[in-house]
Amino acid sequence: MSQLDQNNDTFRDTIATVDKDGKRVWVFAKKISGKWFNKRQFFSYILLAFLFIAPFIKIGGNPLLMFNIIKRKFVIFGKVFWPEDSYLFAISMIAFVILIIVFTVVFGRLFCGWACPQTLFLEMVFRRIEFWIDGDWNQQKKLDKLPWKGKKLRKRLLKWFIYWTISFAIANIFLAYIIGIDELIDIILDNPKNHIGGLLTIFAFTSIFFAVFTWFREQVCIAVCPYGRLQGVLLDQNSIVVAYDYKRGEGKNGRSKFRKNEDRKAANKGDCIDCNQCVNVCPTGIDIRNGTQLECVNCTACMDACDFMMENVGLEKGLIRYDSEAGIKTGKKYTLSGRAKSYIVLMISILILLVVLLTTRSDVDANILRVRGTSYQKLDSVTYTNIFDVHLINKTVDSMRIDLDIKSNNATLEIIGGNIILAPNQQLEKRVLIKMKSKDIKGRKTPINLGVLANDKEIDNLKFSFSGPGF
Repeated sequence: MSQLDQNNDTFRDTIATVDKDGKRVWVFAKKISGKWFNKRQFFSYILLAFLFIAPFIKIGGNPLLMFNIIKRKFVIFGKVFWPEDSYLFAISMIAFVILIIVFTVVFGRLFCGWACPQTLFLEMVFRRIEFWIDGDWNQQKKLDKLPWKGKKLRKRLLKWFIYWTISFAIANIFLAYIIGIDELIDIILDNPKNHIGGLLTIFAFTSIFFAVFTWFREQVCIAVCPYGRLQGVLLDQNSIVVAYDYKRGEGKNGRSKFRKNEDRKAANKGDCIDCNQCVNVCPTGIDIRNGTQLECVNCTACMDACDFMMENVGLEKGLIRYDSEAGIKTGKKYTLSGRAKSYIVLMISILILLVVLLTTRSDVDANILRVRGTSYQKLDSVTYTNIFDVHLINKTVDSMRIDLDIKSNNATLEIIGGNIILAPNQQLEKRVLIKMKSKDIKGRKTPINLGVLANDKEIDNLKFSFSGPGF
């Protein structure tokens, strides 16, 4: 019987990459090929191509994606977002978290195996290079035991040089998503002495990426990534995961090695031939036959390896497949659970709200604040003044002429420094002087309406108070 059937969860007390003395057990994953790997490889290279090409794509003069934390400027699909749009980011983050919950509840760690940047780079880039230089898993084991000289030293230096170069490229691409590709190119072409801080930052991130993909590897998924921990509380018996069919694999008399001309059904033997290929190809070193484990990133390597062996010995494929624990136990097809349906409804509702807010977002934001530390000033015997700062943001790719108009007819306005022209994607602060006659002042706070016009079209109506002597 399988460990899963016997409810023997002692394997969960340890992880495959740490031995009983607490030392790191290096994972030498076997090179894999097959239907699922081909699909994942195709999808992965599309995502990687998008990752490297996206910073160069512009929509209306704006980057496709940019997340400039320093300037608090974000661009998503060509639309510029400023701190004033923080409520949209809050709703987006809520929608994103719910999306993660829905995906995990329904599809397990599908994201980890198919779209996570850590998996994409490690499995589809760095490990491919490792196979090319060091050979398959058995050759890697032999190379690892050699002394640090000759062949081993040459291979290690070559591999590390290529790893460092790719890590440097990744660091630059990630920087392009922060400051924009144009500014990055300007920095690259400029004198390095003018960008010492930037160079140190690039070097630091290159070093981090190099260390992660050269040494830390699967430990990111096992020990660092919070999503792996989150999975443990979200998965249920109806979640789709990479699962071993223990009922078919173990049979009544357990698994056994394959022997020609043996009638496994007559001997009540399971279809699992105990070849250990599913373990050999696993990038996190687990045995999927123990059941769902937090180390499993749903990479489908064990599915391809098992299908290959089943085909070779003339047994049915799919011993390891995408399925739910309930599906394997009952043999029924997968259906959405009530919890999953509730999450999906909630997610769709939030996404609809987000789309409505995005489509109704104004092109120009304006607000007015009294200059800090000031009150009213007496200009002459009947005139009082207040000084305000008007903060304006142009979220479009077009220049705008901004006019300010007092609508309440009880005050006059003077823009200090002349007319206001807002350049594309510009934030601007203008100081204005507001004058009011003593006869129009209604106590210490007199309400005023200020119309904000962009290219002669009113886009906002600001309400604030004029500070007076309080007659």
